Amino acid sequence: MNVAAQTKEQVLRELFQAHFRESAQAVSAIKSDGSNRELFRITGARRRAVGVIGPDARENRAFIEFSKHFHREGLPVPELYAENAQAGSYLEEDLGDLTLFEYLSDHRGPKGPDAEVVEAYRKVVRILPRFQMGAGRTLDYQFCYPRTGFDRQSMMWDLNYFKYYFLRLSKVPFDEQSLEDDYTRFVDYLLEAPGDFFLYRDFQSRNIMIRGGEPWFIDYQGGRKGALQYDVASLLYDAKADLPPDLRQALLEEYLRAASAVAPFDRARFLKYYPGFVYIRLMQALGAYGLRGFYERKAHFFQSIPYAIHNLEYLLRAAPLPVELPALTQVFQRLVASSYLRQIADVDMQLTVRIQSFSYRDGLPGDDRGHGGGFVFDCRGLPNPGKHERFKKLSGRDLETIAFLEKESAVARFLEHVYGLIDPTIENYRSRNFTDLMVSFGCTGGRHRSVYCAELLAKHLREKYDIRVEVNHRGLSEAPEGPLSA
Repeated sequence: MNVAAQTKEQVLRELFQAHFRESAQAVSAIKSDGSNRELFRITGARRRAVGVIGPDARENRAFIEFSKHFHREGLPVPELYAENAQAGSYLEEDLGDLTLFEYLSDHRGPKGPDAEVVEAYRKVVRILPRFQMGAGRTLDYQFCYPRTGFDRQSMMWDLNYFKYYFLRLSKVPFDEQSLEDDYTRFVDYLLEAPGDFFLYRDFQSRNIMIRGGEPWFIDYQGGRKGALQYDVASLLYDAKADLPPDLRQALLEEYLRAASAVAPFDRARFLKYYPGFVYIRLMQALGAYGLRGFYERKAHFFQSIPYAIHNLEYLLRAAPLPVELPALTQVFQRLVASSYLRQIADVDMQLTVRIQSFSYRDGLPGDDRGHGGGFVFDCRGLPNPGKHERFKKLSGRDLETIAFLEKESAVARFLEHVYGLIDPTIENYRSRNFTDLMVSFGCTGGRHRSVYCAELLAKHLREKYDIRVEVNHRGLSEAPEGPLSA
């Protein structure tokens, strides 16, 4: 199986010559950071291919057999040309160099991915169910490596991967027994989800190629039976892809429509377990970043960590853990609060400022969706339009109320002081890669002064900073849409 370094190129040249009946004119290495396989681009006078040297015979066999099956089923995967099992080598179709991640990086505007990238993602999520529920139904799972299913053992491997390669190496404290107890409860919960589908396992933007504007799929050799939720979670919460929440939601809905067209399934049950699979995939990814970064000293893997922490912070406020897991929750809170992990690499994270108005009659707002920080401003000392009959049914967003408050110098001075506090905090948070800040405005009824001030702050921040601003008016019965619902 082992091929000496000096003979690898010759092995691939001979395989190319035997299959294509022409000699290889050039053989050049292709970078492959996250794999033990070695990839080479081989070019002849008329044909070209990608040559692979894989040290693990079972992993090679899984990729080869899966590729043949998916190709027969009409899925966009590389064609397998030839193999030399004794040398651990094979030739596959050359799909070019453009990954979905690179396509996204090259076409990301200030408001998010460009339309052509969004369309590429839509194509990807429409094709995914054809792997999971279509071709996966007739796949021979005896070739799966290292296990035939994403079962209890596989899940515990991933959770301990996270514990030992990320938590331990990043020096995040945890209670070993309590965390193990939570792991058991978490896995029990995840195993309740139907798991009789093909699970691609590493379905992320670097394993999807773009050729001629169409997606092609690679690196499914770790595939096995499992739940539908895992793969779409892998794609939508791919750390450095950093997809906006509204795009994630739209793509999840697109995926669900495509899946229901392939085969009947229980949408409500899918959504019940979906957040849990987002969490376990995120933990697996953090384990990989820890292994490659902290242990193997591949510094560029650190760049993904702040994005993963941002995803975790978002998840904790958008979709709390589906079962009672106190030790794991505490670990997650420590990760989110870690300035060290947010600043471990030179990346520029987007800050989200969540602005809300509220009524003091309903009590002070809590920050149960964030990390406990933020500002609360009391607007009750400002002139109150609510005392006048003509404003009773209006809010701080109506033109008459705005005109009333704009004339009051006390309101303008109040907002200047607010800006003077918020602006330097935003600049500090951005420099430290913090991604969430809450600002609340309260008044007696939560309809006029607090709403007006919240809207003015949002306008000020959107004009001054390249940040995400969310506004919610509790007194107007406006609850933000649940970001993980569909």
